[in-house]
Amino acid sequence: MRKVLLISIMFLLMTGFNVAWAQDDIQQHPNCSYCGMDRAKFAHSRMSVEYDDGSMFGACSIHCAAIDMAVNIDKTPVGIGVGDYNTKKLIRAEKAFWVIGGEKTGVMTQRATWAFENQDDAQNFIQKYGGELASFEESLKTAYENMYQDTRMIREKRKMMRMKMKKK
Repeated sequence: MRKVLLISIMFLLMTGFNVAWAQDDIQQHPNCSYCGMDRAKFAHSRMSVEYDDGSMFGACSIHCAAIDMAVNIDKTPVGIGVGDYNTKKLIRAEKAFWVIGGEKTGVMTQRATWAFENQDDAQNFIQKYGGELASFEESLKTAYENMYQDTRMIREKRKMMRMKMKKK
């Protein structure tokens, strides 16, 4: 039994996954702290950030993950996971094949950003919906560049929702 446990832990470490990722990130963080969105519903875009102090943050999207990384500037991310668009499985963000843009509506952003575990899936998505293949760094940079417009869009949507609620 100890041998199986030791081999399992070595496999997780060798593949780049932290032991904490073996647990269910959605169960640990069911809702995004910034926008309140249900991370299970948005499992295809969710992100999980583990910091050097051992703390973890669960986001609904790269938009909210970027906010958290900016707010926690003194913490160093040591593991960043993202939901694979097709399988919803949590994968390493740095190894994912990212697609920026396209016709598919994004999560918390006007300019969608999706992650795929394999390049063929990303290319198939691009053929169907458009967009450009990108790295994680390019995707995160895009999230920061879009932050003003996205925040403005979210505020407007929420304002409209509040107005509808008052009319009822």
